[in-house]
Amino acid sequence: MRLLEFQAKRILAEYGIPVPTSRLIQSPSDLAGIEIPTVLKAQVPTGRRGRAGGIRIVAAEKEARAVALELLSSNIRGHRVRSLLAEEKADVNREIYLALLLDKRANLPMVMASASGGVDIELLARQHPEQIVQKHIHPLVGLQQHNIRYLARALNIDELVTFGQILQQMYAILWERDATLVEINPLAETATGLVALDAKIVLDDKATFRNADWFASLRAGQKALETATKTRAERLAQERGITYVLLDGDLGLISDGAGTGMLCLDLIQDAGGRAADFCEVGGLASADVMCQSIEVALANPKVGVLLISLIGGLTRMDEMAEGVVRYLKQHETSVPMVIRMCGTREAVGKATLQEVGIGTFDDLAEAVQRAVELARVA
Repeated sequence: MRLLEFQAKRILAEYGIPVPTSRLIQSPSDLAGIEIPTVLKAQVPTGRRGRAGGIRIVAAEKEARAVALELLSSNIRGHRVRSLLAEEKADVNREIYLALLLDKRANLPMVMASASGGVDIELLARQHPEQIVQKHIHPLVGLQQHNIRYLARALNIDELVTFGQILQQMYAILWERDATLVEINPLAETATGLVALDAKIVLDDKATFRNADWFASLRAGQKALETATKTRAERLAQERGITYVLLDGDLGLISDGAGTGMLCLDLIQDAGGRAADFCEVGGLASADVMCQSIEVALANPKVGVLLISLIGGLTRMDEMAEGVVRYLKQHETSVPMVIRMCGTREAVGKATLQEVGIGTFDDLAEAVQRAVELARVA
């Protein structure tokens, strides 16, 4: 189980490792009284958040609220951002990479460190392996002072006492908390000493039986954040097994394939629109799935127009049309639908839609342009 950053830092703090003052944010209103400048960090179980725009420094309260709203309505590497960590900005002199992990090949715990911190360690290992220091630790002896001195010299660290304490406590976390990885990246040198600016802890799920209550509480904490901020549309999609990603626009989108959907997102943006979601029914969708997908997309109150883009290969257009008609018979809606339809049994599908007063487009670009125009006046 990979912990979120705020969970990992709580564990570091419990073990006496210095971390910045921070606050967990679930809505822009939670920023009231926050110290400025601050760093807003998306809490998602993935790396490279900075490159993806998930870590932002803000210098004013108004900017903080705007950035928080933007991040909380975003997705980073496939993960919906449901919480942020608002953290005091540190004055950093130098950044170091430091990790304790289990080396499966050697079947030993190992320290991995680099004087070049705050970077993608995997990329650094490929491009500059000489900049990474590795030291195996014998599990029956543990981390010794000569190990600490060796690593401190390799990293050019003068604060030997603090550095040694941090290393010893990271080693303790690795064993006592059944972790497979305890990583600080970066461990920053500041005017007040060494501080863990970011943290990653991965726990061994196979060790759950040793501390079931603690593991359960960590999982419950992550689940509570996800549930508390999930929209009605997201809950419906989850219940019905429909691929759905909430975005921050007003133009709903349903496609019958990921490639078509991604193309539509680009075309919507090029036409000056903003998509409200990415919803994919899949290449073997039925009329029921189409009906349910429309219900999911229109559960988002921001949607002013719905664009449905269909390319019939394995998907039958007559069944897709039947799903649209079924939804209209079961629900009252004033949201206009723009449908692009081509492929298997498209003539039957188009005729079915025509009977309920819905025209269709053959050209995707024209359909997108029409949907964007309708969204502007919705």
